[in-house]
Amino acid sequence: MRAPLCLLLLVAHAADMLPLNRRKKQVGTVLGSNCTGCVICSEENGCSTCQQKLFLFIRREGIRQYGKCVHDCPPGYFGVRGQEVNRCKKCGATCESCFSQDFCIQCKRRFYLYKGKCLPTCPAGTAAQQSTQECQEKCELGAWGSWSPCTHDGKTCGSAWGLETRVREAGRAGQEGATCQVLSESRKCPLQRPCPGERNPSQRKGRRDRRPRKGRKLDRKLDVRPGRPEA
Repeated sequence: MRAPLCLLLLVAHAADMLPLNRRKKQVGTVLGSNCTGCVICSEENGCSTCQQKLFLFIRREGIRQYGKCVHDCPPGYFGVRGQEVNRCKKCGATCESCFSQDFCIQCKRRFYLYKGKCLPTCPAGTAAQQSTQECQEKCELGAWGSWSPCTHDGKTCGSAWGLETRVREAGRAGQEGATCQVLSESRKCPLQRPCPGERNPSQRKGRRDRRPRKGRKLDRKLDVRPGRPEA
């Protein structure tokens, strides 16, 4: 009688454990890719605990939620590391992507990024940039600076034409250390002096002109030289 009773108890215990084993499985079992990176995973809710350095991303569909372990949180979420579980948390309602709950990186449509915040309109002193969806601070143009020395190929001497440049700096009102676009313009200018060791073009031209004249005088002397009397 004892053997059939023990066998009956074992069968009853296995029947009680079967639903639990079907609901929860460890990584590497029948669930396959749905539990990649998981430590604990279930068919109904996916991952509930991830391997070290991975983030637990909870996707909600109505009243149902499903967990997945990811290396990087998807757009619209940011990663928060904890002592037990690293989680993906949702960005603010106006953020397309964010670094933290209080610092946006990119805004959703019809919002503009300004100092980590997504605003419906840009504050005073800034202008909305449609291409980047950012609020750019307005620049105040200053006066033109002095012309730079006339240079050609990095030299301030020579016989060719050079260029001289001046710049017009722009700073943002009330913003210390802020930078704006620097405007510049250039114009042609004559170099005023020859480089050391370089001959003046007028001197070289004069010497070239004198050489043919010497040759012509020599030719004339040969033409008028009297011939030697014949013996």
